[in-house]
This record gives sequence, C-alpha cells and structure tokens, in this order.
Amino acid sequence: MVVYSPKAFSQGFAVPGTIKQVYQGVITLLGKVNWGAFFRVAWWLICATIFLIAVPGMRPDTQSTTFQALGQAREYLFNFVEWEAGALADKGLNATLQPQKYLEEEARSQFVRDYLVLVGEIRELDSQVEAIYVDPAVDNPEVASADLREQRDALRAEQQEKQALAEAIIQAQVSELLVDNGFGVTGQVLPPVTIRFAQLPTMLIVSPRDRIERIGAYTLEYGLTVDQREAIEAGVDSEMGVSSLVVPIGGLGFWPAMLYETSNLPYVFEVAAHEWTHHYLTFYPLGFNYGVTPELYTMNETVASIVGTEIAWAVLDRYYPDLAPEPPDYTPQETSSTEPATPESPPVFDYRTEMRETRIRVDELLAEGKIGEAESYMEARRQVFVANGYQIRKINQAYFAFYGAYADQPGATGSDPIGPALRELRYYSESLHEYVTLVRGLTRFEEVQAILEERRTGGGQGG
Repeated sequence: MVVYSPKAFSQGFAVPGTIKQVYQGVITLLGKVNWGAFFRVAWWLICATIFLIAVPGMRPDTQSTTFQALGQAREYLFNFVEWEAGALADKGLNATLQPQKYLEEEARSQFVRDYLVLVGEIRELDSQVEAIYVDPAVDNPEVASADLREQRDALRAEQQEKQALAEAIIQAQVSELLVDNGFGVTGQVLPPVTIRFAQLPTMLIVSPRDRIERIGAYTLEYGLTVDQREAIEAGVDSEMGVSSLVVPIGGLGFWPAMLYETSNLPYVFEVAAHEWTHHYLTFYPLGFNYGVTPELYTMNETVASIVGTEIAWAVLDRYYPDLAPEPPDYTPQETSSTEPATPESPPVFDYRTEMRETRIRVDELLAEGKIGEAESYMEARRQVFVANGYQIRKINQAYFAFYGAYADQPGATGSDPIGPALRELRYYSESLHEYVTLVRGLTRFEEVQAILEERRTGGGQGG
C-alpha cells in the first residue's frame, strides 16, 4: 500500500506523478498565503456571524408591555439590519485588501488629518444651509442655499471616496497601540478594531421617576428634530409613568462600531478604542452581562472609557504629537473635610462640580420620596447650567441614568462609588492590560472593592 504523506515524498517513495504534482502545487500555494490577512478575515467573519446571529435578540420584543407603551417612538426605531448589511460588505473588502499598508506612516497620519478637515468643512456647510432654511426672513431657502448645497455635495462625494481608507488607517493605528499595550495575539488584536463613520442614531433612555436607573434603551433614527424628541418623551412619560430622554450618542458598540462623523481627531480615537473595549469584553463575564444590572452597565462603560482615554492618548502621542494632551492620571484624590476659603471674586462655574452636587441632591430627594420636588429642582438647576453657557435641553432621572454610567470622570455620577473605585484600581494596576484582565471577569461591584482593598493593603503604584 502506498502512503501519500509529506514524509513519503521527502524520501522519494514511488507515487503516481499526477498525485505528486497536485500535492506539490498545494504546498506551493499554501506557502504563498498571507496567513496574517487570512486570520484577520477569519476573525472578521466570526465577529460578523456572531452579530448577525445576535441581531434578532437585540430587537425589541414587539409583544412586550414596555414596547407597546412606547407609542410614537416605535415609528422611529433604527433599522440595524439594513445598516449592518452595507457596513459588513464594505468592511469585508477592506479587511482583505488593507489599503493603508501602501502608505508611509507620515502619509497615513496626514491622510487622516486631511479627511477630518474635509468632514469639518462639510459640517460647516450643512450648518449654513440649515440656518438658511430656519431663517424666517428668507423667502426661498432652496434658491438661497443652492450654491452652498452644491459645494457641500461635491465635498461629500470626495469624502465618501476617502472614507474607507481613513477608517482603515484609524483602525490600524488603534490596533498597533492595543498590541503594544498587551492586547495582541500573535501580533493581531482580537477581535479586530473595526469602525464605521455614520450619521448616528439617537437613543431613547427610560428611567423610573422614583429612582435613577436605566430600565430601557431604544435606538431611534438619526436626525430627529427637537419637537419630535419632545413629543416622543411626552408620550412615553404619559403612557408608562416614567422619565424618558432622547439623547445623542458619540458611538455605538455594534460591529463594526458606529462612530459619530466629526472633525475632532482626539475624540475619534477615544471613541474607536472605547467601542473596541466593548467588543473585547463581550467575550468575558463583564461584557457578556452588560446591562444586566445598573452597576454592570456603569462598570462596563467606565472601563471602556478608561481604555478609550489611554489608548487615544497613546495614539496621539505617537502619530499626532501636536494634539496629544497630558497622559491620564489616576492618582486617588483625597476629599477635603474643611470648607474652602471664600474667594474675593466669584468662582468660575465648574460644570463637573455643579453637576455632581445636582445629582447628589436629586438622589437625596428621591430617597425621601419627594419626586415632584426633585423634578422641580432638576429643572431649576438646568436653567442655571443654561445661564452659564451649557445648552442642556432637559435634566431628569433619565438624564442621570444615561450620563451617570460614564463614571471615569466625576459629574453626573454624583456620589456613586463605582467610578472612583475603578479609577483607583487602575492606579494600582501595573499596566492597562493587567487592569482589564483584573476587571473583565467581574460581575459585581463588591468584587471590584475586594480587589481594590487587596491592592491598597499590598501597596505599590501601577503603570
């Protein structure tokens, strides 16, 4: 019996010529395969498959009481399946070709800079066109805005031609710094960093009135007008007896990650790394249980914000040093027990301090069952923020349920201990990778506290 094996050929066993030629042809072909690209595409397909399987489960249950009570909001639900189909087709091609590899490092960074300047020019022209359409003094806005719209449309066509390459460069630069920070597997980031600039949908956040807790989140269409948002909120509040708010979002952790179309380069890298962190954590208990409890929601968003801030800083420091801020500092801050001295001149309005005080007082009023008083207080405080230049449309329980989850910075979190604890744990971690490894398996805040206490007593400072 003849055995067809590599060893047989190497020892000169007598085998049929045709079989040997086929075998040698296969070996030659395999030697020419770009295995790095192969595994990137394989992981891309795995992620895409997971998302497509998960899509039905991510749609609202149309038979649920909660969904039925959404009223007008149901008419504006965002169509993720349609968006995903187009995004996956584009990303599949770029994952295979990797066009960014044909540019030198300096040229890649300059391409991203130029692309975001182009986006800024488009947004400025859009604003000018919108101003013409809302100006009651303009009799025929279509004619008055014709030149501006022509310029905008020409720039938009140019932007669409360059978008895929700009996204590929941003993905590659974030990936390189993630690998440098220990998140690589054989030089590749898993899951791959994948982003897509888009006109982002809005999010309808629902909270009970008697406490601050996110009990519902529904993704709505892009471009809802203020009056449409107000009507949706009024309907949901009335039908469900809750507090609701339609909020803009800067990114969405679907796959590919949806990023807000902006010319702010540091923000782009921060959100790209933030959303990748959500993708990464999905394979671990912390991310897999995202949103199961309010504290898990806050834990996930805080960890993603910390990773996003650090990786963005590292990318800027390497590729865009003129835009790099000071590196993140997680040194624990002592809380002073003494009242500060009264200044001779009025203090500068501090948004974070004022918002934190607002949140703490709201929590106190709600805990006492004074819902109406808490809501009146939030509206009064909103007017204070507006008077100081912060154009906040509405502050209510849903506002804090949404913004309070991003607890890497003080403010809307109030006295919630989750953010400060996770920030301090980063201080006691040797590296960003060690920090993420510590928290990715956690599902309760008590576990964070236990690890933090262990690190405190053990002493030492992280990296």
